[in-house]
Amino acid sequence: MPGRRPRAFVKNCLLGMAAAALPSSLAALEMTLTAPGAPKALIERIEETSSVATAENRGLDTPLEILSAALSDYRTIVQILYDEGYFSPVVSIKLDGQEAADMSSLTVPNAINRAVITVNTGPTFTFGTAVVEPVAPGTVLPEEFAPGKLATTGAIQQAASAGVQGWRETGHAKAAVEGQKVIARHAQDRLDAEIDLAPGPQLTFGKMIIKGDTDVRYRSIEKIAGFPSGEVYSPEKIQKVGTRLRRTGTFSVVSIKEHETPNPDGTLDFDATFEDMPKRRLTFGVELASNAGLDVTATWTHRNVFRRAERLRFEAALRNIGGSEDLDGRIGLRLDQPDRLGPDDNTFWSALLERRNTENYNVSVASLAYGARRTFSDRLYAEASAGFQWSDADDAYGSGRKFRYFIIPLRSEWDERDSKVSATRGFYLDSQAMPFVGLSGTHNGIRLFFDGRGYTSLNTGGRLVLAGRVQLGSVIGPSPSGVTPDFLFFSGGAGTVRGQPFESLGIPVNGGVAGGKSFLGLSGEVRGKITDTISLVGFYDFGTVDTSSFIGSDAEYHSGAGLGVRYDLGGFGPLRLDLALPVQGETGSGLQFYIGIGQAF
Repeated sequence: MPGRRPRAFVKNCLLGMAAAALPSSLAALEMTLTAPGAPKALIERIEETSSVATAENRGLDTPLEILSAALSDYRTIVQILYDEGYFSPVVSIKLDGQEAADMSSLTVPNAINRAVITVNTGPTFTFGTAVVEPVAPGTVLPEEFAPGKLATTGAIQQAASAGVQGWRETGHAKAAVEGQKVIARHAQDRLDAEIDLAPGPQLTFGKMIIKGDTDVRYRSIEKIAGFPSGEVYSPEKIQKVGTRLRRTGTFSVVSIKEHETPNPDGTLDFDATFEDMPKRRLTFGVELASNAGLDVTATWTHRNVFRRAERLRFEAALRNIGGSEDLDGRIGLRLDQPDRLGPDDNTFWSALLERRNTENYNVSVASLAYGARRTFSDRLYAEASAGFQWSDADDAYGSGRKFRYFIIPLRSEWDERDSKVSATRGFYLDSQAMPFVGLSGTHNGIRLFFDGRGYTSLNTGGRLVLAGRVQLGSVIGPSPSGVTPDFLFFSGGAGTVRGQPFESLGIPVNGGVAGGKSFLGLSGEVRGKITDTISLVGFYDFGTVDTSSFIGSDAEYHSGAGLGVRYDLGGFGPLRLDLALPVQGETGSGLQFYIGIGQAF
């Protein structure tokens, strides 16, 4: 034992010397921030941004880390003050009573227990001189960058950016800030700022050089993109090229970057890099109504089928699973071809097989059409097609009735909603017109339909939203008995009047019910958020159907009202539960419920 004591003593001494040589870990840092006379919002911003003030959250637990944070905070806090218009601040950061700026990282103390940040903002400065030159015609500089306005670094940056952007929009792609002169005149609390721009030459578009790992044929990419070679450079035009390519749904990445150096002939080339989306996608949807049973839908999408950025969409649906009516469903196909026409146009094929079994009619439908779509913007498109439709129907007018049509469906959709799945403001307009020419003795006519929806938020954050919907339909030409029942209009169910059975309202005919030649549907909702994920909804729906092409005073009508609950599922939209009762009409009785994903409209 005596022989071990010297070795143990030496070992303990060495460990103690090592511990003394290394900075110890921080147990707890007491932090104080004072900024006399500073606005509360400014103090909060400094507290949220300062590395010392947020040391615990950042995991800074050694004296060296605290000192490094303090040294970086001088610059951080001064920049915040410059952003707010204070250009003569004094910032002090003391660690255990010693100014951090005077401390050396080579002689860090073993512990730092207290940090005191003191900020004297000084007066706010205003712009004396605020000049950007030269500026392109039509350039609008920010209002904040003007003599007499509060001087901030943000206003200077915005003015420089606006000046450069103005030149770029007139074709000067390489416009840049050549120099800045900023002088703080402390005696007058004034800031003079002068920004010099270098517009550079006006350039035209050169070539688009395609790169990246994509299976799409380069010729198809060029046709879809509509790259404006030879035209004067414009940021808007190059943005439109990217939008056209993304719109196909084929690419997960579309990157279009201009070359750093223009060509000697005054043209500017661009590199276009692509990455493809997975070629196949499968989705499902489910909706449940109390007496209509379960509706299940599935879609299968195949992208880039023939290496020309096509999109083949297969849709299947089964309806009335477990409901009061017979099982029915549909199968649909659509092939979009974006490289057949111009850059904002595409052609498509569509086909449909459908069987509808309802309480009032049974119909089998087959259709085939070919058409074209014009995309005016990300929110507005129109399309037209031509094709044939065959319908075999049993309804109130008789059994085994056959209808053969040459159809010309026309449609436009304008969507200005802030969200497709749960809008809080904006509007949506869907307008449809379908002239039909009867074949083999079938009558001619035209079918019209309009669906308009509007949304407004009564407070910030969309916590209380008013939503309204108007649906209008009309068949002009044949009598109700001379047209296939799937062209006529019924009311009732989740898509028209909740609280009333599906398609329960029509026109009394021969002891049964047939569809009307005109329809008007009105719906209103009040949506209020209870928490960030849960909302309550109150709603009222009204529907009316008439025998003539326009709603008259003798039209049949009904209504329903109820309450709903929404649970937000993020990007999928809300999970919806609606409970509704009939209010007017004799088409239904008792409570109806509806379950689905997404708002009712």
